[in-house]
Amino acid sequence: MLYLVGLGLGDAKDITVKGLEAVRRCRRVYLEAYTSVLTVGKEALEEFYGKELILADRETVEQEADGILKEADVCDVAFLVVGDPFGATTHSDLVLRAVKLGVPYKVIHNASIMNAVGCCGLQLYSFGETVSIVFWTDTWKPESFFDKIKKNRQNGMHTLCLLDIKVKEQSLENLMKGRKIYEPPRYMSVNQAAEQLLAIIQNRRLQGEEPEVTENTICVGLARVGAPDQKIASGTLHQMSTVELGGPLHSLIVTGTMHPLELEMLKLFTVDSSSFENNAFQRTA
Repeated sequence: MLYLVGLGLGDAKDITVKGLEAVRRCRRVYLEAYTSVLTVGKEALEEFYGKELILADRETVEQEADGILKEADVCDVAFLVVGDPFGATTHSDLVLRAVKLGVPYKVIHNASIMNAVGCCGLQLYSFGETVSIVFWTDTWKPESFFDKIKKNRQNGMHTLCLLDIKVKEQSLENLMKGRKIYEPPRYMSVNQAAEQLLAIIQNRRLQGEEPEVTENTICVGLARVGAPDQKIASGTLHQMSTVELGGPLHSLIVTGTMHPLELEMLKLFTVDSSSFENNAFQRTA
């Protein structure tokens, strides 16, 4: 049996009882280590679960999945995912491979950022399509996610922006030379995401467009959701470019039309209450 087990968002104790029972009876336990991270390390998980964990990076999961599934038809193997197992499409691929090989599987769900963002007070059914904001480079500055945010705003919907994570990435030079040398991990902050959005707004104005999202659009910055030091800040997009939220992981929400109850909740987390009132009033239901 292949078990896909969600670990939740905080620390080792966020695993469900059902998930922990499955992990403890597995012969091999893999920890997916590239779509998200917990606030504790591998050693803390091993101590709590009572099991040695095998780190599975992107290369392992996407190119050597058959190794993970080896013998899973005759013994129990667990694949641990921060958040919920189906928070990334990679894990659907693992299920399809298991089915193709005749390996039975079971999914044990947990909380993920997709539903935990409700902690800021915005209603989950008022969210539109989720987008990913990637790190720009000197030669690659995609803007496609902005158009999805724009479409959500036009429909009155909020947008959850998942921010880029770079783990075990190679520089272009090392990649071209085939050297297995990796860059230090990088986690996009709310500040960096806001700065890229502000740059896109300026680009669109230079093209003669007045964007649906502006510097004064109300946004919400979230950091380490589910952890004891979770932090939430609400304010304008411009304020999100300077707000201090601490270490990773960060997420950003661009609001759509807000219900008065949502506004009341966001007021609990304002960076500047006076400017929040002035800008939020423009998008109430």
